[in-house]
Amino acid sequence: MARPNEGGRDRRPRDREEVESDIVEKLVHINRVAATVKGGRRFSFAALMVVGDQKGRVGFGHGKAREVPEAIRKATEEAKKSMIRVPLRESRTLHHDGQGRWGAGKIMVRSAPPGTGVIAGGPMRAVLETLGVQDVVGKSTGSSNPYNMVRATFEALKAQASPRQIAAKRGKKVGDILGRRADGASAPDSIEG
Repeated sequence: MARPNEGGRDRRPRDREEVESDIVEKLVHINRVAATVKGGRRFSFAALMVVGDQKGRVGFGHGKAREVPEAIRKATEEAKKSMIRVPLRESRTLHHDGQGRWGAGKIMVRSAPPGTGVIAGGPMRAVLETLGVQDVVGKSTGSSNPYNMVRATFEALKAQASPRQIAAKRGKKVGDILGRRADGASAPDSIEG
C-alpha cells in the first residue's frame, strides 16, 4: 500500500519544473572523491552546477553524493536557491568591465559590441551563457580550479551596476550619467588624472 505523501512528492517537483522550465542547467565539473575507511576506500561524487534563466539571473551550487545523478540534483537545488540578478545592457552584454578574484583564481570580463559572441573558456563560459550574455570577452589568470573560477566570476558579476542604479545612488538622472557616452561605448571619452 502506497503512502499518500509519495504521490504529492512526485508531483511537486514536476510542477516546479514546468514553472521554471526557462531555467538552463549546466554541469561545470564532476569530481570523484574517496574517503578511506576501515574496509578500504569509499567513493563519492562531487558536482558543480550553474543554473540561469538567460535573462539576467544566475546561480551556482555544489552537491556531493554516492552517485552522480544525486550529486547533480543536490547541486542544482543549491544553485536555484543562490541565484543573483545581474543588470544587462540591451539584454546582451554587461554594462561595464569587471574583475573578480576568489582564492588564486582571477578573472576579467569586458563588455563587447554586438556580434562578438561569448569569448570565454571553461567554467566562466558556463556562467556567462546561463546568465544570458551574448557578447562578452573574458580572461582568466591564476588558478584554473573550476570552483575558484566560478566564484571569481560571480564576484565580478556582483560588482556590475546599471546606469539607473548609479544615478539612484548619486541622486542624479540617468541622462546625466549617460551624457558622456556619445556612441554608446563602455568607456568615457577622456580620462584625466
